[in-house]
Amino acid sequence: MKAPGGVQVLREGELEKRSDSLFQLWKRKRGVLSADRLSLFPAGPGARPKELRFHSIAKVDCVERTGKHVYFTVVTTDRKEIDFRCAGDSGWDAALALALIDFQNRRALHEFRSRQERAAPAAAPEPRAACAP
Repeated sequence: MKAPGGVQVLREGELEKRSDSLFQLWKRKRGVLSADRLSLFPAGPGARPKELRFHSIAKVDCVERTGKHVYFTVVTTDRKEIDFRCAGDSGWDAALALALIDFQNRRALHEFRSRQERAAPAAAPEPRAACAP
């Protein structure tokens, strides 16, 4: 499934995010998970989505299952915690965790290859000049 911008959608559906307000109410969002981000669309039409890009997410943590919901926390690289819940059988927690791991593996592989490419010219022996008889 592809989103309008040509982005491959891994999962789409309803999530609830705990608000940062004093009462910490659960707010329904439409979540769209892609290979590099989680987009959260508010319930109102025409509202702009909030995007959690994977490069700013450290981990998905604190998964707790109750009879009706699965609760999980997204921890950002600056240690901010964002609480979510979803229907118990939706699989959002697992899909998000797997997409994040895939992103982190791709980024680590890219960084490793970049280091190897930078080190390769330095490690190559320099050609020797031919000696005159």
